[in-house]
This record gives sequence, structure tokens and C-alpha cells, in this order.
Amino acid sequence: MNDTAPPAPIIATADDAGQRTDRFIANAVESLSRSRVKSLMESGHLLRNGDPLRDPAEPVRAGMCYEIRLPPAIPATPQGQDIALTILYEDRDLIVLDKPAGMVVHPAPGNEDGTLVNALLAHCGESLTGIGGEKRPGIVHRLDKDTSGLMVAAKTEMAHQALSLAFAERRIDRAYEALCWGIPTPASGSFDGAIGRDRRDRKRMAVVTGTSGKHALTHYRILNTFHGGLAHVQCKLATGRTHQIRVHFAHAGHALVGDPVYLRRIPAAARALPPAAKTAALDFGRQALHARRLGFIHPRSGEEMLFESAPPEDFRQLLADIA
Repeated sequence: MNDTAPPAPIIATADDAGQRTDRFIANAVESLSRSRVKSLMESGHLLRNGDPLRDPAEPVRAGMCYEIRLPPAIPATPQGQDIALTILYEDRDLIVLDKPAGMVVHPAPGNEDGTLVNALLAHCGESLTGIGGEKRPGIVHRLDKDTSGLMVAAKTEMAHQALSLAFAERRIDRAYEALCWGIPTPASGSFDGAIGRDRRDRKRMAVVTGTSGKHALTHYRILNTFHGGLAHVQCKLATGRTHQIRVHFAHAGHALVGDPVYLRRIPAAARALPPAAKTAALDFGRQALHARRLGFIHPRSGEEMLFESAPPEDFRQLLADIA
């Protein structure tokens, strides 16, 4: 189906009769979520035999003709800005890019512009066909402001739904590189601990017990060690919680180098380092975390997509300075 064209009229059969209309339409039109169908109905954009049907719970009637009249996508509230992006792949449905450290993904108080969304709005332009009725890119996962690396964003509603489901069902291949204080033991293993809001500081996340957190699982493998006080590690996410790698490593006593939130004091492991390496690690201006690998199934073609990104210059220089 052409994402910019209205869906074809749908004739209900006897097998369809009795189910909720919003569920029936969402099942019939794969590019629209049920919540989107409900919103369209309540706004009078679904016709049943030519008349608007506004009740999403109305039972389907056999023989009725249901027709969606999609309104034009309205401009997104954030404005497009001409900001350079490192793009690895782009087609009609999605875009894969290498986000630099220091770039915020979404506009928010204190970061109203200069964000990835602003950049994507300008770059993609008219190729954004509308997500949820708004001409905007679909952000299906995020990286923290000072984390660099690979991201995928949707350009169509169909791609947004498919990629969001793939992330929710953990069918995405994601690997990160990080530099942490101390040497994790064993050399490869997993951190398994639920993550929720820190009760003492609501701006931080923490490993929590009980029902207040969400299950989080991080697999890691040491790539290299430095002077018995630093470890270069690869991390694979089995789940995708806020600050997951940063929280798990800090909870294990191996906070990431440069982490402004979870590294509150000079770590004891710093004493093992030669002066130059110690200075380089303590002076690194962001969390040493980079999203290196991203793999997923293309929502339209079914093709396996896999992308790799080497750490940026500041990360590579840090590794050289501590060696």
C-alpha cells in the first residue's frame, strides 16, 4: 500500500460482524495502529456507508462499507533545522544515522532546538508521510545526549509501528562499547537487575527491588584492560531501559568513565593508573559510551539490516591516552 494514499474501502463480511470497529479497521489496515484509528474515528474521518462513524466500540455490521479519509499531516511543532547528519542508510521508510555525542534526540525544556528531531525534519522534508497524523520522524529508541552512535528513525507510520514492536519484543541487535572504572569479574557475564527511579534522586535511575522497577539485562565482554584500573568493554542489551548500561555498571562498582550522573567521586581504581592515563580518564567530558552495532529486519522488505559504527575521535583518543 502506498503510505501517502488513503486506504481502500473495506467491506465487512459475516465473519467480521460483531467485533469493535476500531479493532476491525486496525487489523484491515496494517499501516494504522488501533489508537490512530480511534483518533481518526473520533475526529469524523471514518465513514460507514458514506456517513461518519465516531464510536470506536460500535460493532461491525456485515455488508457495510468502511472508508477512511486521512486528513493531511499537520506540520510538526518542532521546526526543521539544517544540521549536518552522518547518514548510513535511508529509504522511503526509515533512516539510519550516527548520532554525535552532545546532540539531544527530542526537543525539551532547556534543549528546544538543535536536536536530532529538528535535524531530521529538515533533512527528510516531504519524504515524511505522517506519523500519528503529524509530519514528523518516528523516534523508536533513544540515545542519551552524550552517548554517541547508531540510531534508526521511521519516516512512515508503517515503519514506526513495525520498528517499535521489534524493539518492544527485543528483536533488535544492539551492541555498545564503553570504558569503565575497575575490571569487571568475570571477564564476560551479565548484569541482571530491575531498573527504576532512584528514590533519593528522581533525576537518576537505579537498580531497585520489588515492583517499582522494570526487568533489565545487560550482557558484557571485556575487550581490553588498562593498568588494572580501566576496562574497555562490549555491551549487548537484552532489554532497553533508561540509562541501562550506565546504571548496571555503576551498581556493580564499575561506573563508566566520564559519567556525570552515576560517577560521583574519584574511583579507587584511579589509584592504579599512571599519572597521564589517570588525568585522561578523569578529565573525559562525557560518559564513555558508544552505540557501535545496530541490526533489525526491514519492515517493508524483510531484509536483514546490520550497521556498524567505530567510536568517534574523542573516544579513540581516550583509548590511546590511557594505553
